[in-house]
Amino acid sequence: MTKPLIFICFIILASMQISCVNTPVITYFDSADSTKLQLLPENIAPSSIIRKNDILAITVGSLSQESNEILNFNNINPLFTTSFPGQNSGQRGQPLGFLVDAEGKVELPMIGRVKVEGLLLSDAADTLRNQVAKLLRDPSINVRFLNHKFSVLGEVNRPAVYNLLDDKTTLPEALALAGDLTPFGNRQNVTVVRDFYGKREMVKINLRSKEIFESPYYYLKDGDMIYVEPVKARATYTDQKVQLAPLYLSALSALTVLMTVVFNVFK
Repeated sequence: MTKPLIFICFIILASMQISCVNTPVITYFDSADSTKLQLLPENIAPSSIIRKNDILAITVGSLSQESNEILNFNNINPLFTTSFPGQNSGQRGQPLGFLVDAEGKVELPMIGRVKVEGLLLSDAADTLRNQVAKLLRDPSINVRFLNHKFSVLGEVNRPAVYNLLDDKTTLPEALALAGDLTPFGNRQNVTVVRDFYGKREMVKINLRSKEIFESPYYYLKDGDMIYVEPVKARATYTDQKVQLAPLYLSALSALTVLMTVVFNVFK
């Protein structure tokens, strides 16, 4: 009866050690005390300016369908291999866009090279509209970034690199795109690394605090990297599994011996 008792003790000890791991807290924004309407401070999204090597989607609309097709070639014909000057040779099946060259200019068919570096998207649209208006009547211009992106790493369900569609994408939205944090993600210590205009910054964000809504890192910028570190319980749980592996093997061996003895007794 000694070996069965040893085996039972092994199982009890293993269960007690695993049960000691604390359950991670997974609430956000101090939700426990949010029982009534609370007014949050205003946080205005900063606007990105156009830089060299940016890739822009420039969409032109006018009464001339033929001119529209020529001017929008980079946006509506991404599968073609023929290119106009200044066209970025992106991957097949992806919008190619217009590359901002080393002089801060983009080159549009029929229009030529236009300086856009240092402008907001809305200002660039106005500048291009003035140029297109010399050829077309009452044109409409829309300008968007195609190469802006952010990355999410660590304890999230879908770590990846994501397109940054506009200046109003928030940190919670980015984490939602990544499938939210896993139960082992540390919601009190999310790192944002920002490399913007040559200035590199790193900050810790507490998702459980409402102060996130006032943070300058609430709105993402091009190139932001979000890292969610694991809580200590994750490391403890992983370490325990490794540490208890020999214990489980010993218990299995003891059980095998016990079954062999029982089998021989009743044989």
